[in-house]
Amino acid sequence: MIAYRAPLQDLRFALHDVLNLQGHCAKLPIGDACNREVSDAILDEAARFAEQVLAPLNASGDAEGCHFDASTGEVRTPQGFKQAFAQFAENGWSGLTAAEEDGGQGLPEVLGAVFKELVDSANLSWGNYPLLSHGAVNAIKHHGEAWQQQVFLRPIVEGRWTGTMCLTEPHCGSDLGLLKTRAEPMDDGRFAIFGTKIFITGGDHDLSENIVHLVLARLPDAPAGTRGISMFVVPKYKVSIDGVIGARNSVRAGSIEHKMGIHASATCVMNFDGAEGWLIGAPHKGLAAMFTMMNAARLGVGIQGLGLIERAYQSALSYSRDRLQMRSLSGVKAPDKAADPLIVHPDIRRMLLTCKSFAEGGRLMTLHAASLVDLVEHGDESTRGEADSLLSFLTPIVKGLLTEAACECTYHALQCFGGHGYVREWGMEQLARDARITTIYEGTTQIQALDLLGRKVIQQQGIGFKQFLGMIVDFCSQHAQVAELATFVAPLAQAAQDWQQLTLEIAQRIQRDPEELGAAAVDYLFYSGYVTLAYWWARSVAAADRSDLATRQAKRATAQFYFKRILPRCHAHAGAIRAGAESLMTLDAALFD
Repeated sequence: MIAYRAPLQDLRFALHDVLNLQGHCAKLPIGDACNREVSDAILDEAARFAEQVLAPLNASGDAEGCHFDASTGEVRTPQGFKQAFAQFAENGWSGLTAAEEDGGQGLPEVLGAVFKELVDSANLSWGNYPLLSHGAVNAIKHHGEAWQQQVFLRPIVEGRWTGTMCLTEPHCGSDLGLLKTRAEPMDDGRFAIFGTKIFITGGDHDLSENIVHLVLARLPDAPAGTRGISMFVVPKYKVSIDGVIGARNSVRAGSIEHKMGIHASATCVMNFDGAEGWLIGAPHKGLAAMFTMMNAARLGVGIQGLGLIERAYQSALSYSRDRLQMRSLSGVKAPDKAADPLIVHPDIRRMLLTCKSFAEGGRLMTLHAASLVDLVEHGDESTRGEADSLLSFLTPIVKGLLTEAACECTYHALQCFGGHGYVREWGMEQLARDARITTIYEGTTQIQALDLLGRKVIQQQGIGFKQFLGMIVDFCSQHAQVAELATFVAPLAQAAQDWQQLTLEIAQRIQRDPEELGAAAVDYLFYSGYVTLAYWWARSVAAADRSDLATRQAKRATAQFYFKRILPRCHAHAGAIRAGAESLMTLDAALFD
């Protein structure tokens, strides 16, 4: 397996040259305390932890997997995982972006996103354990009672406890209206939770002292459907109102799944047999708390896709530089060797540049989204509202596009290795297996697409969409007379105009036939994602004009590839959208045999 190296140079370019991290931090409570010296030091330490602690455990964790004791319901993680988690907590990474009053460091979410990318590139399975703790902190902080915040937040922020999100049931995937888990009131304000949840990431493990489950369930008087769902905090070990840890709660893992990938991440069936819990938020209003947690997780999974793209690209690039295969079609490139390296061949370059363009463009897209999280949390009323609507629009694009791109790019990287990519030795098949789940959990690509088109564009009348179009129009107007950017600005302006026109057409189609929403949604998500990345590539070229020659050349060449080879995919998606729902819905269900 080729060693992972954190892409520090591109991270610094993204943070400082394109996104102006220091200017962003000046708008936040941390202010000038988060200067370039501080942020660069954080990047260096994060890189060391990812490269030296987590990456060496990736292949061994995949091979060993998790261990389940059916007699106790206990899960043991692979060798080295527990020690890595202890180091993660001791060094303060678990509270990097959490509020100082809760035991955190109060740093911006945009730096948390950088740390997460490095973790997920190094070891995606390990990165799943702290992933949902971040969402649990958000849910409790925004929806919990004061005593719940006091009791639960600090132990999670300090890494002594971890969190989970318990939604899915055997009969109920994304359709939460079918949820059956019930919550029965007890005399003292507690509730007894009964039911079974499946596919619970980190439902049990040996990394932390306690595990805090956030569980969706129904009260006895709950109305049917999603309007009758409440959220409860159910710890593995009971916790009283005054924070005293009690006996083992009546919640246990019934089994762990044997999966295609992420073998070292425990995916559990969780049985709640009268487990004691506390209501979070108002009765029957659990979906609001759940979406607070879910939206954070969706951004997190988008970053997982980014991390896998980067890791796959690094491996394929290194192999393609060293592996000798055939001669270049235009003549010998390495006369002193028996054959030319793979990287001279056009199709190898196509695959490498696809990975590179998604990694570097996707990095800017995710960091921008993370910066919006900071503004939603800390901005004034006007800033919060604008940032929230834009973040809501971009979240399904980040999650949907980058996880699908991770599947594409890990495939390309494996293909660069040829037969060696298909065997375990080089680690490429693990990346391809691990990538596949990212398009499914925390909402499938189809769910992201319906959220984007149905809720964010149609129901919300495209508030965030219009904001992002405005960003593109402003950029193109400001750089319209810059000759060096003409090859990017003109096509970007046209793409934005076409995007707006296509969106209007879809809205009109949906008014005539509601099935057009489902028929268009996934193609619309890809179309939106490709235009979004085009904007960030144009901005990269503009920012690179202030950088060194090598950076300018690399950014411009990669952007040219993206605009000429990836952005034109929009035409195919537009064609599919305009074909309508008829070709999908004509065939009778009985005739699918």
